[in-house]
Amino acid sequence: MNFDKDLDARGLNCPLPILRAKKALADMTSGQVLRIVATDPGSVKDFQAFSKQTGNELLSHAEANKEYTFFMKRK
Repeated sequence: MNFDKDLDARGLNCPLPILRAKKALADMTSGQVLRIVATDPGSVKDFQAFSKQTGNELLSHAEANKEYTFFMKRK
């Protein structure tokens, strides 16, 4: 999937991945896609809730080798 900005949140625990994503999304324009890579297992639920609360679309999430990759589209 194509993305406009990359955020490495590996090694960070809740709520830091969400806070960093929020900051990154604020600097982006509507329709741009942010890729987030995190290692916190709780980030899956966190990003789903964050998406619902903010209106930014969670396009997809996947897990590989204990790393979680999220693609969020700026509202």
